Amino acid sequence: MLPKEISAKAPPVKIQGIKTKLVPYIARHIKWDGKGKWIEPFTGSGAVAFNIQPNKALLADTNVHLINLYSAIQSKRLTAGSLQDYLFKEGEKLRTIGEEHYYDIRKRFNDEGSPYDFIFLNRSCFNGVVRFNSKGKFNVPFCRKPDRFRPALVTKICNQVAWLGKVLHGKDWDFVCQPWEKTLAASEPSDFVYLDPPYVGRHTDYYNQWDEAAADNLAIKVRQLKCGFAYSMWRKNQYRENTHLDQHFADCKFIDIEHFYHVGSSEELRNAMVETLIISDENFIPDLGEDKKSSGDLQIALL
Repeated sequence: MLPKEISAKAPPVKIQGIKTKLVPYIARHIKWDGKGKWIEPFTGSGAVAFNIQPNKALLADTNVHLINLYSAIQSKRLTAGSLQDYLFKEGEKLRTIGEEHYYDIRKRFNDEGSPYDFIFLNRSCFNGVVRFNSKGKFNVPFCRKPDRFRPALVTKICNQVAWLGKVLHGKDWDFVCQPWEKTLAASEPSDFVYLDPPYVGRHTDYYNQWDEAAADNLAIKVRQLKCGFAYSMWRKNQYRENTHLDQHFADCKFIDIEHFYHVGSSEELRNAMVETLIISDENFIPDLGEDKKSSGDLQIALL
């Protein structure tokens, strides 16, 4: 069974749509015996899997840099100690040289793909946005804070890596870079699939292009799964409602929760919204009169 009392911890990577604050809410509503694999076709920051911590997992993403980072931590090629040395060294260069050093690191990362450089860029780029151009090159500008890597931030990031290293130790987890279609095809009846795809109508430039046709195709495949699933998606914000949900999941169990996203490339993507968690009928645990709470309320209560 999934743990119902989770004090969620943030993973090493900041990314738009990160689910750290929603993990307690997600775990509380899913019923699964844990005998199969926990599968995520869109792993992203990994916040859900890293906090739920199943014994077996298949964690996939088309962003090879995310997969390389998690694999490096899993294999101990990247540790809290080695990352601390790296961040202090490169952070000092950033402080003395300025934004020119950020763009030197960005060029090196786009040429070589180092997971160390990926963390550096993720924590010193504009608003923590993870964005790549059509050629797969990281293209987010500098945050304009040369003193970004102060000791407190370096310690925080390294503690997150150390925590993730402990989570991964002894776990039967596979990190793979592959399209979602292949990941869903690998699911078996005893598995559980958690899906946090790019939100249709929102950040579609995350790594691969994502449009309504892709979202529709995914929804159709999700409804055909032989195992349990949970599907995260936005329902509405102050600007509009998401018609995709009624089109594909009108007959499913779901629970709404208010949430605020702080990471995004524009002000329109950094706002309060109603988030929906859609869960297969046999895996659904109803909310006991707490559906009006926000994710922040839930986190405080569980801590």
